[in-house]
Amino acid sequence: MKHCFYNETVGFFYNNSRKELTTYWRTKDVLVVALGLTVSVIVLLTNLLVITAIVINRRFHYPIYYLLGNLAAADLFAGIAYMFLMFHTGPRTAELSLKTWFIRQSLLDTSLTASVVNLLAIAVERHQTVFTMQLHSKMSNQRVMILIFCIWVTALLLGLIPSYGWHCLCALEKCSSMAPLYSRSYLTFWAISNLVIFLIMVVVYTHIFIYVKRKMTRMSKHTSFHPRYKETMISLVKTVTIILSAFVICWTPGQVVLLLDGLGCKSCNVLAVEKYVLLLAEINSLINAIVYSYRDNEMRSTFRRILCFICYRNSRYTPTVVKLNTTDRRTLSQNGHFTVDSSI
Repeated sequence: MKHCFYNETVGFFYNNSRKELTTYWRTKDVLVVALGLTVSVIVLLTNLLVITAIVINRRFHYPIYYLLGNLAAADLFAGIAYMFLMFHTGPRTAELSLKTWFIRQSLLDTSLTASVVNLLAIAVERHQTVFTMQLHSKMSNQRVMILIFCIWVTALLLGLIPSYGWHCLCALEKCSSMAPLYSRSYLTFWAISNLVIFLIMVVVYTHIFIYVKRKMTRMSKHTSFHPRYKETMISLVKTVTIILSAFVICWTPGQVVLLLDGLGCKSCNVLAVEKYVLLLAEINSLINAIVYSYRDNEMRSTFRRILCFICYRNSRYTPTVVKLNTTDRRTLSQNGHFTVDSSI
């Protein structure tokens, strides 16, 4: 019969995993917390701005923008989770109860998982609209809400599993080095799951990238196609490149480090880089808001209205401008030219 250590302290498990647990604030601890809080605040403000813009502008009430809003909500949650971590790290870690420690880690796992799964959902939605030559997906609002619900259920399940059994409190030899109360098998599962999602995203966006390039090559041979089409395609290629680059840079190091720890690599000094790879993954929550929102002209205009409310309180989008935009889109559709949002 296994003996469990539910009544032990956090320090007991850190000593078991040979992870350093300081009792005083070191210079690097202060720097990590200061940098982490700064990133968290920026993540909170930028994603809150995105959510507000999507809520107040009716022109964003389409499936892709609902997914973008949900991504912003997930990244907003990630900012809160990371801020909670910053207030409960360093010397304060030793003062945590086992329950508080699990809450700290579950918040991070849930928020980061929700962000990644949202990115996958957006990639699949964009793939569908690009290859069916639609401006917006025909997915109903009900299906979008169901999809968003499934995203959060998945994130919660993956984030809460360790707290409800997939830990090492009853098997000290299976404890992780980076997360001393987690089982190494869970870290392996979590890392592989995210890497699989990452691989699917790479395949989807690469397919979009290749399709767009081929489409541009074929269309460049004809002088009759609308100039807006080429502009939109170039914007799409740039956005796809940024998305893939940001995702690779921010997520790959952390997933590799988690996988090495989960596999029990003795020669890998994962503890030396754990805080930095986690911060890098958190920065992706900031980049998401910029890539998926700031590159959209309409979104930028809405941002300006929100940030400069006093200056713009008497101004509105004139009916003429809206009418012209609507007519322009309809003309493009009738001429057989396909326009997509620059936010993809």
